[in-house]
Parts: sequence; C-alpha cells; structure tokens
Amino acid sequence: MLPEHTHLATVVVCEDDEPTLELLCDHLEADRYEVLPAPSASDALRLCHYKQPDLLLLDLLLPDAPGLDVLRQIRDADGATSPFDPGLLVIVVSGRASEHDRVRGLREGADDYLSKPFHYPELAARIGNLLRRREGRREGPARIGELVIDPATREVRVGDRPVDLAAKEFALLRALASDPRRVFTKEELLRDVWGYRSLGRTRTLDSHASRLRRKLDPEHTRFVHNCWGVGYRLIDA
Repeated sequence: MLPEHTHLATVVVCEDDEPTLELLCDHLEADRYEVLPAPSASDALRLCHYKQPDLLLLDLLLPDAPGLDVLRQIRDADGATSPFDPGLLVIVVSGRASEHDRVRGLREGADDYLSKPFHYPELAARIGNLLRRREGRREGPARIGELVIDPATREVRVGDRPVDLAAKEFALLRALASDPRRVFTKEELLRDVWGYRSLGRTRTLDSHASRLRRKLDPEHTRFVHNCWGVGYRLIDA
C-alpha cells in the first residue's frame, strides 16, 4: 500500500470556465494541494466558510456575482463573528489584464494578481511564495517564562498546564509573542490578526485579549498587559 501524503495546503479554485478549472485542479492536486473547485461566487464563499482554506484562486468574471464582490466580502469580514477569515490569501487569476484592473484588484485586498493567459509554473511559484511568506520560517516552540507556544502543533502551555485557545486567540498570542516586551498598537493587531483596514468602533481585539488573559493566567497578572490608549504587550517591560 502506498503511504498517504500530507497536503501542503488547501486551495479553493474559483473559476467558471470548466476546462481551466479542471486544468488548475489537476495540476494543484499533482503538486500535493488539497483542491476545492468552485465554479461560482456562491460556491467560493460557501467553501471559504466551511472548509477554512489556506488560499483562494479567484476569477473576476463569474456567472452569479463579480469576483471583486467575493474579495470585498472576505476582506470586510469581522474575524471574530464572520464566517470568513479576513486574512485569507487571495490570488486573482483573471482575463482582465489592464493595469487599471490589476491595481483595482490589489487595492481591494488581493495578495497577488495574475493575468490570463498564464503559465501554470508561474502560478505555482506565486502560490508557494505566498504560503511560505505567511508561514514564515519553521520555528520551534517559543518559551517566554512559564509560557510555551508551539506554532507547529498549535499547543500552548503555562508550566505543565495546557491552555486551549480558539484560533484567533492563538493568532493574537503569536503576534504578541513575536516581540513580547513591545507594545503592539490596536491598529497593528487588528490589521495583522483580523485583516482590518481601519480601526472603527470594534471591540473585537479587547474581548479576545480579555479572554486570552484569563485563559493564560486566571489571576490576570502575568500575561497580556493592556497599555491604555495604545495597545497590548505580552509581558511587562
């Protein structure tokens, strides 16, 4: 029996042209990606909701809605309550090849833009670059005092006590732990963890920081310090 291979990432392919959709799916599966075909905007949004993919390949000309509407719905999502991850990687793959179309797509939040016709090896390279950039280097467990964070297994411990964190709580902790004495502004954290483009009136960050603080230390004294009027740091300076 052949050994099962591990998928490199999960990719939603939103493309209404059937031959192009089949070609992309075949190539990506051969390159060890888990592929979820989406021939319409509604299919893409449904899969992004329920399957939690790592990346979306998005055509702009779709039968039921413009691809830019899909991109806007994802980018405008509130990461705490929305069905979509606002930080989802998105590569637009479109026959709309003018400079104006490209700039518009990037301005609306696409991570990359590739015009048709394209060569699959170039697309594969762009996918790999984005995934590596997001993953960063493969670091081992980080220790900050009694706090241990393992990015590979998503495990968190305080001393010998395991801490069960929701996805956004873990993402917030990793952001703070990247420089534990630095004060991260609310704007930075909302942008990097939730994908917000403006601060607005949301209480998402404060509510997540409060829950994270209680989970890490029920006494609320050692981790996740609120620097009033500025943002948060993980440990006291």
